[in-house]
Amino acid sequence: MLRIKRVPTIVSNFQKEEVDEGGARHGGGCGRNCLNTCCIHGAKLPLYAFEKVNKLACKKGHDHENTDPPVPFLDSLLLGEWEDRMQRGLFRYDVTACETKVIPGDYGFIAQLNEGRHLKKRPTEFRVDKVLQPFDTAKFNFTKVGQEELLFQFEASEDNEVQFFPDAPIDVENSPSVVAINVSPIEYGHVLLIPWVLDCLPQRIDSESFLLALHMAAEAGNPYFRLGYNSLGAFATINHLHFQAYYLAVPFPIEKADTKKIAKLCGEVTVSELLNYPVRGLVFEGGNTVRELSNAVSDACICLQENNIPYNVLIADSGKRIFLLPQCFCVNSAMLRNRLLGK
Repeated sequence: MLRIKRVPTIVSNFQKEEVDEGGARHGGGCGRNCLNTCCIHGAKLPLYAFEKVNKLACKKGHDHENTDPPVPFLDSLLLGEWEDRMQRGLFRYDVTACETKVIPGDYGFIAQLNEGRHLKKRPTEFRVDKVLQPFDTAKFNFTKVGQEELLFQFEASEDNEVQFFPDAPIDVENSPSVVAINVSPIEYGHVLLIPWVLDCLPQRIDSESFLLALHMAAEAGNPYFRLGYNSLGAFATINHLHFQAYYLAVPFPIEKADTKKIAKLCGEVTVSELLNYPVRGLVFEGGNTVRELSNAVSDACICLQENNIPYNVLIADSGKRIFLLPQCFCVNSAMLRNRLLGK
């Protein structure tokens, strides 16, 4: 069994506090206003109920049959709540003050000087040679975050119309999907989508969780808002199912890369390969329905997971293009880099 010392980035303030306290719990409850049974009774959180669109191409921004949603999802809700948490001092540094620039060259990669993200890390034992690992309640997970780090619940509307409830109870019996801040952000509006947070699902994609992520991308309706996924072994540091998402108002280099169509799947989903790009990858787009596109990508992810191949996913263009990047294990990447540097 291969194990190395990992120093994962803190994504929640309570992740650091838990380590500082040696993992000890306070008698009579944790006192952290978390999502566990000690604190969640009677808790409330805004609820955004989205319309389950059939085709991503039919959803242009928030144009729901020429009616406005009760609250603009990206500008007012997600980014508005994110800025509120920034004003309340919940982030570990001001990411908007980090220097960011486009590197000259053929690809136009984006570089950021983000010292705060790596200054305070916690050491832990992390298995990095296995993509699928069981959920471990003893390790940090998102039921331990403070409720003030949560922005809102994100669920499908029961009557298929967009609805917003500013003070909705958290239904413990039907585990909600929630959007939370990443307290160590890499860019403006950096959040986490945590599907069915109380079910304590390990970091592995299935068809329903990926469909939820596509709906969030469609609901944002902005090509500069992307979602991503890192498997274990490909730089995920918490084994609790989650997607990353943030806003960056420039095209990603991979979004501008040349592609070559290599297959057409059922439902008119097309699969292309990246050309003349530093990493190999596949691009999925099209499909008669959102679910057909989601199933095509999630089936590929499941295949990689079951064959112990780590990977990254980027959901771009409001959910209409998905990039799938198989990887080698991050420990192998680090060893190769050290050999190249003569370390």
